[in-house]
Amino acid sequence: MQGAKDDDVTTTDDNVTNRRLRLLVGLVVVCGAVAFAAGLTDLAESWHPFEPFRPVVCCLIVATKISGVRIRIRSSNYRMAADSAAVLMASTVASFGWVVVGIAIGVLITNLRARLPLMKLLFNVAKESLAATAACATMVSFGAPAVDPDLLAGDLSHHLFVMPLAALAYAIVDEGLAFPVIALATGTSVRQRFAEHWDVRAIARATELALALGATALVTVDRWLILGLSPLLYALHLSSVSRVRSREERAAWQRLARTTDELNAVDLDGVLHSAARRAAELFSADEVDVEVRDTQLPARMVRGTDEEIVYDGPPESAPPIRGNAIVAPLESHDGDIAIGELRLLFHGEVTLTEREQYTFRTFAAALCTAIRNASAHAETRRLAESHALAAAQDPLTGLANRRRLEQYATEALTGPVRGVTALALLDLNRFKEINDTLGHSAGDKVLVEIARRLEASATPGDLVARFGGDEFAILLTELPAPPVAIPRAQVLLGAIAAPMDLDGMRISIEASAGIAVADGTTDIAELLRRADVAMYQAKKSGQQITRYAATRDTADVGSLVLGGDLARALAEEEFVVEFQPIVDLGTAEVIAAEALARWSHPDHGDLPPARFLDAIERSTQLGAFADSVLNQALAAAVAWRAAGYAIPVAVNVSPRSLLDPRFSESITASLHRHGLPPDALVIEVTESLMLSQLEVVDEVLDALRAAGIVLALDDFGTGYSSLSTLARVPVQELKIDRDFVAGMDSPAEAAVVRSTVELGRSLQVMVVAEGVESEDHRRRLFELGCPAGQGYLFARAMPLPALLAALDRGFGGRPGRLAAPLHEAGEVVRIPKRARNGSQWLDRSS
Repeated sequence: MQGAKDDDVTTTDDNVTNRRLRLLVGLVVVCGAVAFAAGLTDLAESWHPFEPFRPVVCCLIVATKISGVRIRIRSSNYRMAADSAAVLMASTVASFGWVVVGIAIGVLITNLRARLPLMKLLFNVAKESLAATAACATMVSFGAPAVDPDLLAGDLSHHLFVMPLAALAYAIVDEGLAFPVIALATGTSVRQRFAEHWDVRAIARATELALALGATALVTVDRWLILGLSPLLYALHLSSVSRVRSREERAAWQRLARTTDELNAVDLDGVLHSAARRAAELFSADEVDVEVRDTQLPARMVRGTDEEIVYDGPPESAPPIRGNAIVAPLESHDGDIAIGELRLLFHGEVTLTEREQYTFRTFAAALCTAIRNASAHAETRRLAESHALAAAQDPLTGLANRRRLEQYATEALTGPVRGVTALALLDLNRFKEINDTLGHSAGDKVLVEIARRLEASATPGDLVARFGGDEFAILLTELPAPPVAIPRAQVLLGAIAAPMDLDGMRISIEASAGIAVADGTTDIAELLRRADVAMYQAKKSGQQITRYAATRDTADVGSLVLGGDLARALAEEEFVVEFQPIVDLGTAEVIAAEALARWSHPDHGDLPPARFLDAIERSTQLGAFADSVLNQALAAAVAWRAAGYAIPVAVNVSPRSLLDPRFSESITASLHRHGLPPDALVIEVTESLMLSQLEVVDEVLDALRAAGIVLALDDFGTGYSSLSTLARVPVQELKIDRDFVAGMDSPAEAAVVRSTVELGRSLQVMVVAEGVESEDHRRRLFELGCPAGQGYLFARAMPLPALLAALDRGFGGRPGRLAAPLHEAGEVVRIPKRARNGSQWLDRSS
């Protein structure tokens, strides 16, 4: 049984042009022709017309050669035949000529049946002739020439001893001539070709040698047993081939089962790599391509052998295919739309058997299912990771969000102690002006750039987060000491303050920062609260950075306790309203009164608004509190009108109340319920972001103005966009913040007061100065043209009975007056009219 190739040069192209290959093939053909001619000469000399034994041996060689069966290993076709066994046995009982002619005829018939090109046919005939010549020459050289057929019954032990050497010579010549030609034709190395499937060839040649030894021993018993030797050898050959094929098929199905089991993975990389390697092993392919497309993932191709993956990437970048490809679409058994291709790559011409074709389709269908499952799992995992990332990442800047910061800070605060941990909370100053002036898209660009700068300036181990709006937080870790947090924060603020280009403009952004240092018992919630308190203090004081100090923390546990008492306080009417008069600065006559809430707490005594207003703003009791204050204020207005003082009452309104579209209706209903005209009420609104941004607030204010209710803008000049707010909010009164009044000794502060008064005169709205605490303040305001004011100079906030008593008592025998007038008797002082439904809110003279 022979394991050498019978189509050794079929791997080369029919039109091969390699000169070295042509020279080598030509040399082999010439040498083979010489050997064949020598064989014919020897045949002619040893011809005996009436001696049939040698022709029978020659026919045996021909029969064994043409009865071979092909076995494919990758792109190489191996013939399983007993021709070398027949040659070895014939070299003992027949002369050299009969052996060479027999093998040449057998190769010629086999190649003609395969329809090989002439050059390939000549090469194969020459190669086999030379191999047979080498075997016969070895037998002769070692003293074992062919014996006379009549002497076969003699001692042939020496021939049997020399026969393995002849088999070795046959194999050396056979493969020594074949593999260099194949290497040249395929562009591979000779060593690689010799190493390829050497174990298969070695087993095949050992088997053939055993058959030759057995056949030779058999014919020594009776030379005519050779007539039965050919069928016997062929039967043994078929049996061996059948066992090989059966074993190969069982192994193939077992490999298919193992391979499809390996494909049941959720990792797409593992599926594709395993498929490429296992398919190469399963189908004896030189290489395998798995190309995937039309999935939720990018197009991809994996190429591999049974030992390694040689390429993994985009299909368009893959190395070109070398050789021939057998393709199966990656589709399920139902024949749905293919998601790619599975390609078996062979360096030579290969045709799959029917069984291999079925296995190939089955494998492709299983691979299609595995790829879809892995792709679905990969997409599910990607979505899960995306959702997890979105849950921990700010979508605009890509920074961590509050949730991620809290997780990271918790790990830092509860893990091993590595230095000091601090939190810096940053808020951009005047950022709203960018949105108002340049638009929100420009504001987004600024936020993205600031996020980039903060990350670049942060120390490794720190975490930069965005809390939304223009607020950022940086967790500072592994500080050597608490004071180091301040310079670290200064570096961050310096990075923010550097000028940046925005849509062709060069702008600078400043920020305020609050820093809180963890103290071993601080959790992230408390750390955030402390940093927020510090940041608020920094903004209020005009400083860039403020470190948290417990002594300045007004948001203590007591405030939380007060928040829990709100519902009870409202139910038991613990909130009372006091009134501070608003006077004409020239005449000192009371022209209005502002309602100010107080909390008569049973445990803490009388509490000023600064202690509880923030808690109310954050609670669900704001509406009830506002109704209580409004009702008390309107009831007081009814009382002093009954006493002869027709002055309005001013009530502060929370910006949150203005978010209720029904607010104006509830106000007018309250006025109607108390029997008061609309001009008896002044609604004071605090300048804030929502006043200039929210459409619903504008609608509510317009409804109040249309109802005849007076609107006042409180603390004018302290907000971020006073003029833009004034242009949108239909106010009839401006109230100058007490800080400007107190600082009038400063030219800058005096200029603010003067410009506000002039603005009020130009717009014909009333201007009221808060915090008038001295005659000097009063006189200077009056000289600037400010018509009205309120403050301790005239009266503190007082309960209604005390206010009525003060009005009745008056000053200098004049009820309703709280101080001496500033002008002489008979001098006329005109105060700007306050346009409201065609009537005047104030037009006094004396």
